[in-house]
Amino acid sequence: MSNKINPINAILRDHSIMILDGALATELEQHGCELDDPLWSARVLLENPELIYQVHSDYFRAGADCAITASYQATIDGFSMRGIQEKEALELIKKTVLLARRARDDFWKEEMQTIRPKPLVAASIGPYGAYLADGSEYVGNYGVTDETLAEFHRSRMSALIDAGADLLAFETIPSLQEAKVLDSLLKEFPETYAWLTFSLKNEKAISDGTLLEECSRVFEDSKQIVAIGINCVPVSFVTESINVLSANTKKPIIVYPNSGETYNPETKTWHGQESCNGLEYESKEWYHAGARIIGGCCRTAPHHIEEISKKWRPSED
Repeated sequence: MSNKINPINAILRDHSIMILDGALATELEQHGCELDDPLWSARVLLENPELIYQVHSDYFRAGADCAITASYQATIDGFSMRGIQEKEALELIKKTVLLARRARDDFWKEEMQTIRPKPLVAASIGPYGAYLADGSEYVGNYGVTDETLAEFHRSRMSALIDAGADLLAFETIPSLQEAKVLDSLLKEFPETYAWLTFSLKNEKAISDGTLLEECSRVFEDSKQIVAIGINCVPVSFVTESINVLSANTKKPIIVYPNSGETYNPETKTWHGQESCNGLEYESKEWYHAGARIIGGCCRTAPHHIEEISKKWRPSED
């Protein structure tokens, strides 16, 4: 590993928590985007990229210390199904980072305050199952080889790093197999750090059934994975999952759950009531359980992130 500074530690050294952004796709839908599409939010890259810039800007203004790029479902394989050639696909993937960086840099020029850390840009690496667009990211038993997964992820990782992301976000990872492949690939980019977050089957097991405690132990010695945790999970799972993680890792624990509604991957619809209007309250409980990086995933919005910011950075008001 090089002498490059771990960007997460740089923020946590001076602040109690690092605040993530919330859902990107949910906000794009609020702006009128139609995302019932295998490309999901990546479709907006093709049709209206300035809206992605706008949503990133809204989250920075709400208090986010980190933007997660629109690359979750932006893959060479996915774009090729649209007739987009590899060269153009790679440029679109890089564009996700450039949009987030421009939003961050424009925000920082206007709002720079010494009390607040300069926000990071984390390039989203969604799982192989996200490209399949059939809910596989919530199951994880793909039945493919390590080589297939490595080939799928490698060029996208390279493009996102080349575009200048501060770190990678391996997120909504449903299987230990895929997490290990991603960690192995990371070694091909020795200057790069990443966080690793899993989707869950229940409070103690990731989507493929592997125990969360085993997953946290496997990556404990990884020098480049600098935070570990969960995302895209129900709020009700979070505290117990943090307890499991904190007993098995010394790395910073990261959590960004959904709003509390339930997702049906077959109909691509949400049901039930949201339960995260009290994220500032929940974040206090999660902090005491051991989480240090906190934000929101599907169905969360800038006002949820603002609640967390007001709770943890009151002196910035």
